[in-house]
Amino acid sequence: MAKKPGTNPKGEFAFFNVVYEDGSQRSNRRVPSELLGGLDGDEPARGYIMEQDREIAEKSGRAPLAIKRLDRVGAKKK
Repeated sequence: MAKKPGTNPKGEFAFFNVVYEDGSQRSNRRVPSELLGGLDGDEPARGYIMEQDREIAEKSGRAPLAIKRLDRVGAKKK
């Protein structure tokens, strides 16, 4: 059955584009919004995404890639 419009909470996740040391990129990685903000800004997203990468690498049998840069989707460039 379809959901009623407006029942999905907005702002539950922030999305990040991740650029790795080898030059590869993954787009729209989801990070819970409650981890972000405050004095640390978007830095907690790095740890959360690194943990996701570690789990994915463990399942695939490959080594996790080192993150070079995180860019929040929709954020203005400085």
